[in-house]
Amino acid sequence: MKALVLNGPGEPFSLETVPDPAPGPGEAVAKVIACGAGLTIQHVKAGRAKVDYPRIIGHEITGIIEAVGAGVTNVKVGDPVTAYFYLTCGACKWCRIDRETMCENFGGYIGRACDGGYAELMKLPARNFLKLPETLDWKAHPAEIGVITDAIATPVKVVRHANIKAGETVAVFGAGGGLGIHMLMLAKWAHARVIAVDIAADKFDACRKAGADICINPRDGDAVEALKDLSGGGIDVAIDFVSSTETLETAVQALGRGGRMVTLGGSGQNFSANSHAMLEKELVLMGSRYATRQEVIDSLELCGRGDVWPLVTETADFSGAEALHERVEHGLVTGRAAIMVSDV
Repeated sequence: MKALVLNGPGEPFSLETVPDPAPGPGEAVAKVIACGAGLTIQHVKAGRAKVDYPRIIGHEITGIIEAVGAGVTNVKVGDPVTAYFYLTCGACKWCRIDRETMCENFGGYIGRACDGGYAELMKLPARNFLKLPETLDWKAHPAEIGVITDAIATPVKVVRHANIKAGETVAVFGAGGGLGIHMLMLAKWAHARVIAVDIAADKFDACRKAGADICINPRDGDAVEALKDLSGGGIDVAIDFVSSTETLETAVQALGRGGRMVTLGGSGQNFSANSHAMLEKELVLMGSRYATRQEVIDSLELCGRGDVWPLVTETADFSGAEALHERVEHGLVTGRAAIMVSDV
């Protein structure tokens, strides 16, 4: 099969012919039609996330099951599928209570711990393949359907985790990014009043189309005061996809009574929060990781009903993958991008 192989951190893709994968017991192989090209996998390509090389990256797929190993019952040959990003055990306490992102025996990520979707064929534990609902036209929209597993499912998790209610004011930091745009969509779907916060003012039109009622650029003035003014004293929920010290502290300081702050960014920077303000306002500061398997399934069904729909603005084939990833690296893609791997 043909595959885009990374042979080292920061190296360009190498288009290679590699052996076709064969499923073992409990495994399945899918033909990949499309695979999302987001910042999560660009971190691997750029060398910011460590993996064993050579590695084939990518996990947001639309595919068709080509072969199954012994004991596989959840999918069969010919099923249209996508994939669940986390390699989890399915047996620990957290997996049993539908919180797989906390798996005690976490095995890593597709496209990092094992080869992913930048290849004509992809082998995974069969339980990681999720059948697509009949309401999704995967043949007409393979790129969009592939990215639902992250672009829509991650915000769905946040809506539930932060308990966003109709009429609340929600501020999304990094709103112009690939996840931020979709968080705006889901916050609006939850009937919240939505504020987009980003330093990339050229993405504000896209933010408004996605659901933002107001857009603010922190470089234009005091973001904390602006958010308080726009929300009548303090926002209800702050969702931070940047998660730098600056954005995290701005988010917490802008919260009103009973406010919740959710961090999803991977910067790993420390920040300060006033414990007295946390006490007086009963603030909640929380983290959120990806989504559960059920939240991915729910997200596929939401899109199948037409409640929301992912925004994919750029696609490329294998020959254009390098240039596309350069655009992802520099934040030039609005919404999401995808690699078109095979014909339907």
